[in-house]
Amino acid sequence: MESGKLCVSAPVSRDRVVTRFPKWYTPEACLQLKDHWHVQVRNACQDRSARNVGHRLKISKVVVVGDLHVGKTCLINRFCKDVFDRDYKATIGVDFEIERFEISGIPYTLQIWDTAGQEKFKCIASAYYRGAQVIITVFDLADIRTLENTRQWLEDALRENEPNSSFVFLVGTKKDLLSAAECERTERDAVRLAAEMKAEFWSVSAKTGIDRGSTEQPQGRGPEGLACC
Repeated sequence: MESGKLCVSAPVSRDRVVTRFPKWYTPEACLQLKDHWHVQVRNACQDRSARNVGHRLKISKVVVVGDLHVGKTCLINRFCKDVFDRDYKATIGVDFEIERFEISGIPYTLQIWDTAGQEKFKCIASAYYRGAQVIITVFDLADIRTLENTRQWLEDALRENEPNSSFVFLVGTKKDLLSAAECERTERDAVRLAAEMKAEFWSVSAKTGIDRGSTEQPQGRGPEGLACC
């Protein structure tokens, strides 16, 4: 409130009102089923009247890390703008998007930081890892080497944050380029790695908008497509 006037923020768009969460890829790779899942988040999701919890969870910083050309920017563009650009340019340093939500009646804002995958920009990008509540490590389902490299990307990001302060996700992209059998083989390896990382695993295509093993229509920006980014 300022000069006797009540300041009201713009309403959240309808497709950013989340009343239920998407189904996990596998139960063992789902954070919300874990005993260590964040107490404040769990309480907020269970109690829509928990406004005091909502204030403490009002803004979360998300950093997206991974090798060059694994599809980090395409992933973010699909989630934030519901678009796919095959001819995007590689990120130089860092870029970011801001998305506003209402989750179980609680206002919520995500700052999503897109970091460069080139080695020469690592020292710049690493400065933006600090204070990350969420770390999304991305790999290309069609290139197993990028899955192996996610360990180092996660280690670099965790080094800049307090122990146990960040939720971790492992996301495989470009699912549309693989056959069902090829995808299943890589996903098995990814689920094992996600367990080591204590991460939730998602298998997605930024091009089609389809996530997990789904054969449904693209989910785009809707609440049920939230976790597929």
